[in-house]
Amino acid sequence: MTFTLTVSDEVRALAPGFTHVAIEAYGLANGPSTEASSALLDEAARRLAARLDGRAPHEDPHMAAWRETYTAFGSKPSRTRNSAEALAKRALTDAGLPRINLLVDLYNAVSVAHLIPVGGEDLDRVQGGMRLVRATGEEDFVTVAGGEEAVEHPDAGEVVWRDEAGVTCRRWNWRQGPRTRLTEETVSGIFLLETLAPLPVVQAQAAATELAELLEKFSPGARIEVHAPVSAGTPA
Repeated sequence: MTFTLTVSDEVRALAPGFTHVAIEAYGLANGPSTEASSALLDEAARRLAARLDGRAPHEDPHMAAWRETYTAFGSKPSRTRNSAEALAKRALTDAGLPRINLLVDLYNAVSVAHLIPVGGEDLDRVQGGMRLVRATGEEDFVTVAGGEEAVEHPDAGEVVWRDEAGVTCRRWNWRQGPRTRLTEETVSGIFLLETLAPLPVVQAQAAATELAELLEKFSPGARIEVHAPVSAGTPA
């Protein structure tokens, strides 16, 4: 992997059933949402509804596992939902899923269809590699509040993704910071699919393959590399 992702021993101990699959992508073509990306989001919502078959998203075994893990590091999962559950909840409303930009639409569609948290970071905005750690509480998380830049700090013990400059995503995969998010100018990205037991690893691989194929379809000529799944018991 050209880009480094590491998972701390403390996070491995907290969630021994954690697995992540990374996709590196270079030469991407991003832009505003399109009719095609919008259609993918609508189809993802239909796939989700069929998968849940009348259940609420949090009743899915994979989402229940994420709720247990959030509780384990001191977060309240009914207030700060993992990204897949939050998207799924929106997908089932009349308003439906938000349209952000082409690349975000693609990974949100895969996230909702498979009920797997998926995130994307602009590699040109990430400083150094990314690490999944339990926060000290002193790290900076640069966000926007009231239309202005603001600095927050995670709770001590909270699981966060961070780079050399600070936190890039709070509460594991709850809220991404604007510094590294995918914008319409993004040309290089790292996409991360995160799963917990009891979801089989092969389902994470299938979701990653689907996302990689979509990236290739919407960014012809891009260099896409899907990395092998990394579990909590495997060095990252």
